[in-house]
Parts: sequence; structure tokens; C-alpha cells
Amino acid sequence: MTTGITVTITSMATEPAPFLTALRLSDSFLPTGGYTSSYGLEQYLNEDRIETADELGEIIRGYLERIVGPCETVAVANAHDAATSEDLEGLLTVDERLHAVTMAAEFRESSTKAGRQLSELVLVEDGGRRVSDDGQRRRAGGDDASESGSDRPLEAAYAEAIESGETPGHYPVVFGVVAAQRGLSKREACLAQAYSFVTGVLGATQRLGRFSHTDIQSILAALLPVITDVCDRHADDDIAAMASFAPLTEIMGMRHERAGRRLFMS
Repeated sequence: MTTGITVTITSMATEPAPFLTALRLSDSFLPTGGYTSSYGLEQYLNEDRIETADELGEIIRGYLERIVGPCETVAVANAHDAATSEDLEGLLTVDERLHAVTMAAEFRESSTKAGRQLSELVLVEDGGRRVSDDGQRRRAGGDDASESGSDRPLEAAYAEAIESGETPGHYPVVFGVVAAQRGLSKREACLAQAYSFVTGVLGATQRLGRFSHTDIQSILAALLPVITDVCDRHADDDIAAMASFAPLTEIMGMRHERAGRRLFMS
């Protein structure tokens, strides 16, 4: 007797291109320099302030609730709104505000370096490839390739403002622009950026040799609901609400600037 098996294939609830963009942006494989940043955790470990996985998890939870949520998530969300509205001035205002409320110099430097790198990788390089491909198609059809131009003028203008030094180009702001222009919703952009932050600092801690792969994955699993909560809480905040309050973390960042032993740039 033969038993028939029916397989039903359903379409993805999320469009493939935005979903793959979210994976790309939250992957440590993306060379934006985040690999060299610990955001003060190296100094916590240098001063023996973290001894257990539970303590590490609580500190990163504090990062999420006091820095990432009320500061970086607000920046991502407002940048997403500005990019969706093609509002370059609004975008520059978000960038300026984030620069002003980021206290530790190392945190500002690592954020702007990563933002500039993301801009070059995605806003500039991807944009250049789109124009080149479009130009080839136009030539094949007999049209003038010079008329193709970029189909994302806000990206080009923002990348130029970063390159010229008109705006700092903080990573969460560039992230919000890239996400918006590639079809991610505001909530998806905030979740992807917060997740990438957590995996970045956990990866940095692991490379310092204090915690095992199992410890890191357990902490990450425990923090996933916290990521969702802080994003839902702050994704609709106005730019004026953007602020961070994590005095000890900021002090660790400032001490790290003068530390004699450093493996990370922050």
C-alpha cells in the first residue's frame, strides 16, 4: 500500500529582500568595525567588575534599557521616519542629537567610524552598483546611460554629507536610513539594530576569554525579550526624548580611553 504525502509550501510573511537586508545588517560578518568595540565592557573586565554570566547579562540589560533603547533605538526610528519622508534636514537633526547625547568620546568615535563604514559599504557602493547596472540596461536599450542616476537621492545626499563632514554619520542613523530605503519597517529596523548591538558586545566579551560559547548563547537567549521590550517602548519616541543615562558605563568608557591594556577601541 502506498501512502501519499502532501506538502504545502506557503509564501514568506516577510518579503525576501527586506528580510535578507535585516540579516545582512545584523551580521558581524558586515565589516563596519563593530568587531573592534566592546563599549566599555573590556574595562569592566579589566577592573574585575564582572565575574559571572549572570552579572554580564545584567550589565548588558542595563545597556539596553539605559542606552540602546532610549538613545540608539530613538535614533534608528527617527532616522527611519526621516528617510521614509525623504527629509534630509530631519535626518541631519537626528545625527546631531545623537552626537550631542553620546557622552564618552570612545563611544562617539566608534559609532561614527562604524557609521561611515556602513555608509561607504551600503549607501555608496551598493548605490554605485545600482547606477552601473541600470546604465548597462539603458545602453542595451539604446537610451543614454547618463540619465540613469541614483534611484535613492536621499541616500546619496546623506552619504555626501557624511563624507564632507557636514554630519557625524552615527551608525544607528545610517542603519535607519539603510533599513527604511530597503523596505524594513521601523520596528524591524529597531529590532535588528538592537540585536546587532547585543551580539557585538557579547562577541567582544567572549573574545576576551572570560566566558564560554554556552554562556554567551544563554545570555543572548535571556536578552531577546528585553530587546523586544525596549524597541517597542522607544520606537515611537520623539527626537527630543533621545537620551542615555548610564553613569557607570560612561565612566568605564572614559577610563578605557586611558587604560594601559586595551584590545578594543572602546
